[in-house]
Amino acid sequence: MIKAVINRSSGGLIESFTLSGHADFDVHGKDIVCAGASAVTFGAVNAIHKLTGITPIVEQGGDGGFLSFQLPHDLEQKAGEQAQLLLEGMLVSLQSIELNYGHFIKITINNNQQEVD
Repeated sequence: MIKAVINRSSGGLIESFTLSGHADFDVHGKDIVCAGASAVTFGAVNAIHKLTGITPIVEQGGDGGFLSFQLPHDLEQKAGEQAQLLLEGMLVSLQSIELNYGHFIKITINNNQQEVD
């Protein structure tokens, strides 16, 4: 199962997320749940970097079963707002996948994370 954990600040902003595990919906190369979740999350990460100029902190697992993303804390307001829009869009897309394939992907949202100054 893919586990997506979305971490929000006390102000409700998405600060970070992790995606771990494998969907095991089908064999490698035919797993549409894994492909969908990967496309949505990597697309969001790449869009944030390309469209906002933000360089996020990203870690990946060697076998493709792990992605960690964190926004830097010193963002300009406009870039931060743009990143939030892209991250919220990512979350909506992941929730759509979860709605249809809930046995293969689980989303957890951690609210009210402590903000770091």
